[in-house]
Amino acid sequence: MTKLYGMTDSGNCYKPRLLMAKLGIPFTHVEVNSHTGGTRKPEYLAKNPNAMVPLLELDDGRRLAESNAILLYLGEGTRFVPADSYQRALVHQWLFFEQYSHEPYIAVRKMLLTVPERARDATPERLATTLERGNKALGVMNGHLADHAFFAGDAISVADIALYAYSHTAERGGFQLDTYPAVAEWLKRVRADPGHVPLEWLP
Repeated sequence: MTKLYGMTDSGNCYKPRLLMAKLGIPFTHVEVNSHTGGTRKPEYLAKNPNAMVPLLELDDGRRLAESNAILLYLGEGTRFVPADSYQRALVHQWLFFEQYSHEPYIAVRKMLLTVPERARDATPERLATTLERGNKALGVMNGHLADHAFFAGDAISVADIALYAYSHTAERGGFQLDTYPAVAEWLKRVRADPGHVPLEWLP
């Protein structure tokens, strides 16, 4: 059976779990905690030398790392990856945005404030930077969602799943989602899509 190595409370690891739940893909979850050194153990490094989660291991032994690459692979040929080439390019645009302009600030700020092992890194300067840039990302999203129901076309896609993963818990990092009403309404639409499961869900 397909295996997914990851942390239950990680947004990046939640992304493929959420998509596989929606698609009805059976898999086994293998808990690997990066905060306590699980990703640096020799047996895991043999699978992913980059020492990161999530990691998808297919039935035939092939492996795929990076959360958004996993989303694109699993979503191929489904309603979550548009057939139209321009809409598909928009999906990629927002996936790059998520990893470059969103996750490094929204996810990291929450981690700095909630993960004891990272408390030493929560300097005033870093907290201020992550707050400023995270709010910028939410502002960009809010502007787009003011005129669009989703991020690529008129239907949910893997871009929405990627951005939902850390946006829906952004308040734990000190971000005020009530100041981004279009984002707040979009979060509701994503949750309302069939097959939705919460962050803590495991197969």
